[in-house]
Amino acid sequence: MKYLFTALTFLPLFCFSNPYHPGGDTSQTFYNKFSFALEAKNLPLEAKLDFAVGNGFFKNPWIPAPATTTARDGLGPLFNTNGCEKCHVRDGRGQKLTQDGIQKVSTLVRLSIPPITPEQILLQSLYGPIGDPIYGGQFQPLSTTNVSAEGNVVVRWHSKVTELNDGTNVTLQWPEISLKNLQYGDLNPKTVLSARIAPAMIGLGLLEQIDEQDIINNQKQQALRKDNIKGQISWVWDKIKQQTVLGKFGWKAAQPSVSQQNAAAFHGDLGLTSSLFDSAPCTSFQIKCLEAPNGGEHEVSDKILIFVEHYARHLNVPKRTKLEKQGEVIFKQAKCDICHKPSYITQENKYLPALSKQTIYPYTDMLLHDLGSGLTSNQEFTASTQQWRTPPLWGLGKHEQVTGELSLLHDGRASSMLQAILWHGGEAQESVNIVKALKTEQRTLLISFLESL
Repeated sequence: MKYLFTALTFLPLFCFSNPYHPGGDTSQTFYNKFSFALEAKNLPLEAKLDFAVGNGFFKNPWIPAPATTTARDGLGPLFNTNGCEKCHVRDGRGQKLTQDGIQKVSTLVRLSIPPITPEQILLQSLYGPIGDPIYGGQFQPLSTTNVSAEGNVVVRWHSKVTELNDGTNVTLQWPEISLKNLQYGDLNPKTVLSARIAPAMIGLGLLEQIDEQDIINNQKQQALRKDNIKGQISWVWDKIKQQTVLGKFGWKAAQPSVSQQNAAAFHGDLGLTSSLFDSAPCTSFQIKCLEAPNGGEHEVSDKILIFVEHYARHLNVPKRTKLEKQGEVIFKQAKCDICHKPSYITQENKYLPALSKQTIYPYTDMLLHDLGSGLTSNQEFTASTQQWRTPPLWGLGKHEQVTGELSLLHDGRASSMLQAILWHGGEAQESVNIVKALKTEQRTLLISFLESL
């Protein structure tokens, strides 16, 4: 624990730019299904031990209270999964919902009511989405003994065909989500359902160490552009600082830090309380949930939160095996690099030496962008229904090897990189048009570049 609370004398003497090392000195050479699960290569030994402890709490399942294992009890009473790695498969992305009736816990369903009155709009911009009165902000299909689960998630997949300029047909799919066997009454008629697949865990600490001024500058530079690309900062509520700050994490950048992101996931996905989320995720309509046994005042102690935070911050970003220069040129010609900004130098932080002053290649501007009506979802804080944070592209070519499937975008609807591109609209429509007009050979080079990341 000493590493977590004291400054170490180890600090990098310099940083260097190497696109083969997208995570700077954190990057490891490891190319199999566990390539996302390694610690940062430059972690000191004591910090590696703390990483292993955090991994244990992330990987192993939690159990209902009361139990003899008090360090890991308190699951539920309502929950989506019993362990972090059940969603983040081998620290990678989750798996999309299927139409065969099998419940994939690595995809959850957000519930929210669109704000209408000025008071509701203000409250959402300050404190986040307005949940369903009965079921709250996230649907929970699982429960502990003697507590009824909220119901079942059902998905129906739809498809359409898009033709490219060279005559190639691409099938695009999207899910229609519904809820069945509701155990606590009907949803509010205005409640919006939105599926969310778990994102990959790699490089979170490095993204956290990007200087906020760099993100602010991204917004300023895009505001001066003559085209439609106008990214916006997501302003969210920081529960530790008790103020509105710049959001960095989540599909709509609704979380300001790795710590709060982790605590929110423990609370919403596993039903576990902490010092940041200190009440059980039960509404006043769920009496047995409120009366169920718990694992203590804070089921995830601050000590455990710190270990898991350390683990999540220090997962490595795997090295690249090749650079696809021709494909990268096409990537820039299509203006993809405006939103997917290639590189940054992280801030100096004496408490996080492995993440300090690293030249990184995440390919994101960390801003919200309107991606058109095809990707309409719910609102979160200042993010509109069509706005999404630009997801980092590092590790993109390794996702299928890590998780066993390629399920891209917020709900896993895209099973190929080309499909993911074609779903873009709004601010990205010009880029999509450029990609659709590419010759077959050029499009192959572009996809090869994405696969090399």
